[in-house]
Amino acid sequence: MHVVITGATGGIGQGICEGLSQTYPSIYPDLKLTVTSSKDGERLQTLVNRLRVSGLEAQGLSGDVTQPHVCEQLVMDAIRVHGDIDALVCVAGASGPGKLESLPIEQWDLTFQLNVRSVWLMAKAAFESLKKTQGSITAIASMSGLSPHPGYGAYSPAKAALIMLCRQLAQEWGGLGIRTNTVCPGMIRTPLTEAVYQDERVKQQREALVPMQRIGRADDIGEAVKYFISPQASYVNGQNLVVDGGISDHMLSMIPGRPGKAPVCE
Repeated sequence: MHVVITGATGGIGQGICEGLSQTYPSIYPDLKLTVTSSKDGERLQTLVNRLRVSGLEAQGLSGDVTQPHVCEQLVMDAIRVHGDIDALVCVAGASGPGKLESLPIEQWDLTFQLNVRSVWLMAKAAFESLKKTQGSITAIASMSGLSPHPGYGAYSPAKAALIMLCRQLAQEWGGLGIRTNTVCPGMIRTPLTEAVYQDERVKQQREALVPMQRIGRADDIGEAVKYFISPQASYVNGQNLVVDGGISDHMLSMIPGRPGKAPVCE
């Protein structure tokens, strides 16, 4: 079982890697991981070393996944060491605040390149290998791709586009045995968002918005990914799994006024 994970050194990426390493060797005794990051360096090597300590065969690769030749090289290097790819997990992405009326064009383009183009390019590069293995693609989207997130620049449009891209891949490649799905995280506590949760008042306010009354963890997303790449999801294709504690459906409960009064007839 060879899994390639882009954006692996981020909080959610590491959560996915650690979740997979915990399934070794009971579920995937032949598990091999290729973890990628935009940059080579200590974070990537530390992750690879941690995975190897757990007994996994792991390698780390680096490169800009918005570039076609880089994606092709990453896939070639992954296959050369660990063989054909059984699962491609696309985590690499980025967000940035900005009002649309003043958002730099370069920031709009970069947001789409990182969140949408990179998944398409990696999928294209891995296509022949995934066809051989009857493999799967899982991309990490966001609840911001389901509802507009004002003030967050191109992030919501890009994540919405990512969800649609994966639905289209599911239709075009499903007949070849390649399944494609997305996971939409809600509020997840990661090193990137840790500064927000250091403010106890903000943390409590955020928790209060979630029906489950807690902020998500990276391993919550890892569990969803483990399901999508597993044989248990062999008939699941073109689906989007929202992992947000219920907050996306919580909007109506925020409308002022208490329910429960008798209906008024006019």
